[in-house]
Amino acid sequence: MLRLDDISYSVEGRPLIEHASATIPTGHKVGLVGRNGTGKTTLFRLIRGELTLDTGTIEVPRGARIGGVAQEVPGNEVSLLDTVLAADTERASLLDESHHATDPHRIAEIQTRLADIDAWSGEARATGILKGLGFTDEETRMPCSAFSGGWRMRVALAAVLFAQPDLLLLDEPTNYLDLEGALWLESYLVKYPHTVLIVSHDRELLNRSVTGILHLSERKLTYWNGPYDQFARQRAEQRANLLAQSKKQEERRAHLQAFVDRFKAKASKAKQAQSRVKMLAKMETIRLPEDEARTVFTFPKPEELSPPIITTEDAAVGYGNHIVLHGLDLRIDQDDRIALLGRNGEGKTTLAKMLSDRLPIARGRMTRSNKLRIGFFAQHQVDELHVDETPLQHLQRLRPDEHQSKLRARLAGFGLQAAQAETVVARLSGGQKARLSLLLATIDAPQLLILDEPTNHLDIESREALVEALAAYNGAVILVSHDMHLLSMVADRLWLVKAGRVRPYDDDLEAYRAMLLAGDKPAEKVPERPKPLRPSRDAILALRAEVRRCEDRLAKINDMRDKLASKLADPELYEDARKGELETWNRKYAEVMDGLHRAEALWMQAQEKLDEAEAA
Repeated sequence: MLRLDDISYSVEGRPLIEHASATIPTGHKVGLVGRNGTGKTTLFRLIRGELTLDTGTIEVPRGARIGGVAQEVPGNEVSLLDTVLAADTERASLLDESHHATDPHRIAEIQTRLADIDAWSGEARATGILKGLGFTDEETRMPCSAFSGGWRMRVALAAVLFAQPDLLLLDEPTNYLDLEGALWLESYLVKYPHTVLIVSHDRELLNRSVTGILHLSERKLTYWNGPYDQFARQRAEQRANLLAQSKKQEERRAHLQAFVDRFKAKASKAKQAQSRVKMLAKMETIRLPEDEARTVFTFPKPEELSPPIITTEDAAVGYGNHIVLHGLDLRIDQDDRIALLGRNGEGKTTLAKMLSDRLPIARGRMTRSNKLRIGFFAQHQVDELHVDETPLQHLQRLRPDEHQSKLRARLAGFGLQAAQAETVVARLSGGQKARLSLLLATIDAPQLLILDEPTNHLDIESREALVEALAAYNGAVILVSHDMHLLSMVADRLWLVKAGRVRPYDDDLEAYRAMLLAGDKPAEKVPERPKPLRPSRDAILALRAEVRRCEDRLAKINDMRDKLASKLADPELYEDARKGELETWNRKYAEVMDGLHRAEALWMQAQEKLDEAEAA
């Protein structure tokens, strides 16, 4: 097992980890979570022995191999397959020795060990890992120099997975994967035979692939059993209980202090007052977890345009004479939330560039609303920020006539407070740079927002804030992401980009996930029933409006339920003197729950009608 015992580490005198302890059982898959900047990557470096602890010890089983993803695979002429095979140094060394060994006993030892580590299936296993991460059979035999840095990072990930260290440390591995690669990794980690510690802000990965959560917060480590959603729920419950206890303690403290203040000068009550002073001194304050500043995104509200905002008729797009997509008959309205699905290289980014007017169509026709404004966010734009300028200077260049206080308010609306506003981009974290790029993409209040992998470098809190901002945004959204949670919370339409075409994907994300993990094997075909006539566009828009009204109603009732639950969590409500009041609140809670069930039923009916209409 991995044991962290009373460890402390400081950076330039600032404590990052302080007297923290945790134990991770052998063979467990654990997600290491915490807000950006709390020290997760530093903890990995401490475990690998790259940094020296101030205090405490880190124990790993004797002889255990610790492995992590290299910064990047060199761009040499070695093939991807050979690069991955070389990562298992024991296998490579034994195979090399087997060609030269002459002693019969040593030859027998080598062959036995090669059989034990399943060396002969090595090439097939390495090829399978590379294919799972998005490489074709032909590409696995190409040199590393033929691939960009992002793709070589996938090779580095493939190499460490093939080597199968006893303790696998993965730091945000999905940041350089597409949705298909992320889903494959999620499935692979479940079957990984040794211990895994993974830093990730991908909620679905942390729900499906780990059995425990190691939380780094307030310089301490806390281990929680179960996947991420269970951890989040238990932590919220713990905080609510501590809050109730803290409130009760403050009331007790105030009562004791009032007695002391009233009678400390009276000789007849001096002893009692002194006794209460001692009680106050001994009372250990209930300490609440830090109330971390909530991350927000505030998108400006665009004016509404008449539908559609974009249409294409038999359009084709590509690069030079190479056509990537053709036969595009698409329509986008301002209330659309569309996720683009498809394997890497099929043309999702090409489509995004075409829709954002960054790539002209090769033939056919594309019509846009005259007043349409488009916001575009792509990961490469984060790297194109002016590193020697502050976020405030970025905005001043775009809005030279706008008062500085308003510019600062814009930055605060994306979680960039006063300190970050005056910090040059080169010194900002990856998440802060991503927030600045999102602000720049939305500053003109676009009616269409195209987001290509917006969550890279964003922590879970920032991703949830992005989901909330997109839910409140009244423009169209085109989304490309490997974050299944983001896709499921935002998108209400799916387009599959495959074999040069773009088609509506009629199934849901779970079906798409199952199809990818099954290797694109077609499901058994059910005899098709005749499709009903497709409802008019106006009818579909009316159904969508009804669904949103139902969702608003649900949100209001849920808010009422949460307030009542908070009221019922007050311990004083259960005292004998307040039994009548408790019955009243319980009755109100029952009424709200009844209303919630009815509202959920109405929402489900409206959603089913909409699904049937869109599938027709």
